[in-house]
Amino acid sequence: MKPVEPIKCKDFPCSDINKNGYLVPAVEIEPEKVKVIMISEAPPENPADYFYASGNPFYLKTTIQAFNDAGIPVNSIQEILDLGFYLTTAIKCTKKQYGVSAQTVKNCSAVLEKEIAIFPNIEVYMLMGDVAIKAFNYISKRLTGKNTVPSGSTYKLRKEKFFYNGKRVFPSYVQTGQNYLIEKSKREMIAEDLAEAARIIGK
Repeated sequence: MKPVEPIKCKDFPCSDINKNGYLVPAVEIEPEKVKVIMISEAPPENPADYFYASGNPFYLKTTIQAFNDAGIPVNSIQEILDLGFYLTTAIKCTKKQYGVSAQTVKNCSAVLEKEIAIFPNIEVYMLMGDVAIKAFNYISKRLTGKNTVPSGSTYKLRKEKFFYNGKRVFPSYVQTGQNYLIEKSKREMIAEDLAEAARIIGK
């Protein structure tokens, strides 16, 4: 199946996004084989830079680098999928400016919730950045009555272990975009989180 088929935003209520940049993974997957869902922030302005675009898209380039930094040798999106990792974004439309409102994150979390529900065998949720953490907390609050990840700086939160329905949740950092290439300490923490996620699923 392709996630783009059942996952829809019906009315595009957000004012600080570009609905023409709406993007949900259109890759063919076997949902039962996905063990880790890796949630980044938002789609790139250029769809050619998206994880599942052909060629050498920038989002995939930095993600592959993150896996390699973690000691997980991959060279393509298919190899990442074959490991049981699925890549997506918390926001499904491109941003008009650097940040997005809490209301937009909340609106998009409803779409993300439907996307997560596709996968019956998730063992790890990787929340790559503040937007992904906030979106996941909206889902968690709706379904369980409480946030999964408490407020606080990510580097401090990483010292603790968090779980959602018994599955491990990693608050981490964004592995896409130019900042990934220059922030060495965050790259190291992302690599640590990826290595641990791979260990959990036996890869």
